[in-house]
Order: sequence, then C-alpha cells, then structure tokens
Amino acid sequence: MSHSILGKAVDKGLLSLDTVSLRAFSQNSYGSVDDYTYGGGAGMLIACEPVWLAYQEALCRTERLFDEETTGESWEEKKVRVIFTSPAGRVFDETMAGELANEEALIILCGHYEGVDQRVLDRIVTDEISIGDYVLTGGELPALVIMDAVSRRIPGVLNNKDSAGTESFENGLLEYPQYTRPAKWRGESVPDILLSGDHAAVDTWRLTEAKKRTGKNRPELLEEWYRNRGIF
Repeated sequence: MSHSILGKAVDKGLLSLDTVSLRAFSQNSYGSVDDYTYGGGAGMLIACEPVWLAYQEALCRTERLFDEETTGESWEEKKVRVIFTSPAGRVFDETMAGELANEEALIILCGHYEGVDQRVLDRIVTDEISIGDYVLTGGELPALVIMDAVSRRIPGVLNNKDSAGTESFENGLLEYPQYTRPAKWRGESVPDILLSGDHAAVDTWRLTEAKKRTGKNRPELLEEWYRNRGIF
C-alpha cells in the first residue's frame, strides 16, 4: 500500500491504512492466539477474545480517523462493515468492490489456520468474502486483493477518471485487446481500425473483441450479458 498508485493515493490522503496484530491481545504468556478445536480434527483455531479485543482497538482507531464533525454521527451509532476473508464466503467481484468503495471505513479480519471461533465471527462480521474457490495458508493475500480492488474505485486514486470504467467486468464483459507503439512489431501489426481515427468504428471493434474474448474465456459472462439485454 506504500507503492505505485495506492502509495500515491495514501500520500494524497485519499486512503489510509492501519494494522492491528492479534498477538498483541494474546491471553497467555506465549503470545499465541489459537487453540485446538472442540470435537477434534487437524489444525488450530483462532480464539474469540484476541479477535474481540483487536476489533475493539480497530473501532477506536477508526473513530479517531472519522470524528462526529466528519461523519455527522457517532461511531457508536454507525455500523462499520467488518470483512472476514474465508474460502467459505461470497466470491468477491467488481460489483462488490464498487459497493465497498462507498463505505467510509472497512475492517478486514484475516483468517488463518482452520479459521476463527464462530462465536466471535457471529458477533462482529458483516461480510464473509472469498477471492476464489481455492484455499490459502492465510487471509492476508485475499485482504490485499480486496483492498486493491476497492481502493482503485475511490475518486482520485486513478489518474485517468475513465480508467476504471473501461476495465474488465465494468460492463459485464472482459476487456478488449490493447496495443501500443510501434505499430509493427516482429512482423505483427496493430489492427488497422485502431489507426483509422474513426472513433465510432474503434468502439464497435472493441465491443466485438470484448465479446469474442469473453465468449472464449468466460462464456457464462457472455450469456449473462446477452440475457441482461433481452437478446436471449
């Protein structure tokens, strides 16, 4: 978050990031936050109390960032969305990224080991999110994926205001192929239509190519795109 586009956004004050370590709220002298699961089974489970105390700390830091003068209401009255990264959650997509970008603050709880005691999840989590149908060793990478996808939707983060609107999934299709100079590279030429200066023809070509790519790589998206337009 301190590099490239997001790093510049942080420097401009468009985004801010804070981290809370569960180990700071360990309930034993070893600094551990996990224990064996009831009912047996492999793996360890993160306990309730360290998560609960870390959540309270995160809320306090959020309140310091957004006081009543900024939000018009106290944070006791405002429910901050808490995301738990888990392969059992809803699959993250661009629509969800846009929805989360409208929030003033987000708290992300990273899963680890076998997960987190369900009791504390039931108490604090508003959104359980997965980034795909596979399992990772921890929720840190999914958290970064979510942060990146959400952050680029914040006004001013991308230099070109049109950039976010032309990416894959924005109109239900994958993005069309892109080309840059030189016009000819190792015997391969840029499609003539892109050099024509005919903007309407270029738009038509891009839509056609986007449908071709979507049909090849994600046919279910193309079917939905047609269905939403009442074509079939």
